[in-house]
Amino acid sequence: MTDRPDPSFAESRAIIDWLIGPARQSATPEKIVEGLAEWLVGAGVPLLRVRIGQQVANPLISAWGVIWNRIDGSETYTVPRGMLATPSYKGSPFERVIETRQPFHKSLEALVPGKDHPVLFELAEGGSTDYFALPIHYGDGSFQVSAFSASRPGGFSDADIRLIEHLAPAFGAALEPAAMRHSMASLLEVYLGRGPAERIGKGAFLRGETTEIDAAVLITDLRDSTGLSERLQPDALLERLGAYFEIVVDAVRAQGGDVLKFVGDGVLAVFPAGVEEGRQAACLQAARAIANAFADPAAAGMRFVAALHVGPVVYGNIGSPDRLDFTVVGPTVNYLSRLEGVAKSLDRRAVCSKEVAAALTGEATVSLGHRTLKGFSDQQEVFELTLPDRPPD
Repeated sequence: MTDRPDPSFAESRAIIDWLIGPARQSATPEKIVEGLAEWLVGAGVPLLRVRIGQQVANPLISAWGVIWNRIDGSETYTVPRGMLATPSYKGSPFERVIETRQPFHKSLEALVPGKDHPVLFELAEGGSTDYFALPIHYGDGSFQVSAFSASRPGGFSDADIRLIEHLAPAFGAALEPAAMRHSMASLLEVYLGRGPAERIGKGAFLRGETTEIDAAVLITDLRDSTGLSERLQPDALLERLGAYFEIVVDAVRAQGGDVLKFVGDGVLAVFPAGVEEGRQAACLQAARAIANAFADPAAAGMRFVAALHVGPVVYGNIGSPDRLDFTVVGPTVNYLSRLEGVAKSLDRRAVCSKEVAAALTGEATVSLGHRTLKGFSDQQEVFELTLPDRPPD
């Protein structure tokens, strides 16, 4: 005689069908976790919290995931790559499940200081009485981790654990494509910037698939890079370049711009002019980014220049049939490179074109007079961007 199945097993067909059907095809990871958690609560499982961790191939983060709790719903989180070397991860249930590829079940009602991991104490302080984590197998051979916390005295019943394990394959089937979409978008953003990543993710990946936009375009360049390469050892040079890039990239992204390219020690960034805000807003964002970069305490003693121009640019996929680049090109970008040369020749930290100066009303710019720019028959008026000690609000 076989055991009679738990009633919740018999009722689980609906949530399984949803997970491997509509959820797998189009639901976000947050909605997938929410749907599973709410169904489990409705089935009588005393669920307080769910955490799903997803390892990713990303140079900046080691994992991302979703946390759901019964009071606040769901939210996503990311784990910096350096976190894997900290006590928060070392010896944790998540690491144990990843390493052993076996479930981990622990009551949180009688934890032992110095023996049980601090994360379990944190969960207990938050009202959890029991903890169950299990590996989720993906089709590519990777193992992810899902963790469930209970709120009922005594924790999960054996039937609760069996039900969670019963749903795990369908849960993994739903999450895998959503996780792959998220990971692809994350990796594209790291290498291309937020705007290009969104466009490519929506299908703009064919050669010649470009559009003309109005934008403020910024270029920065490290001064005396040749001298630095001769004076510094390779590791010290890379550290210096990394610090400089971090200052500029953080400043650009904080103002809503996209870093499109690193060319040697140069940074090319774009600030699209919105339909409503227009050129003035784009120029102001770019000017604030420049001011913030130079005002960053880490920039002390670091010599770099910035040039800013605004105008129409061709934005999109450019390159050969088998090697594409998502960037901006056109006369606006060419003019910008000439402005950068002026900044270096006049030993000015930041310069801009007359078009930018016109958009930045007030005392943000000072004319440096008319200058001869390579490729232009007429002399062009160049302006210095005044950079206050405190960036403009």
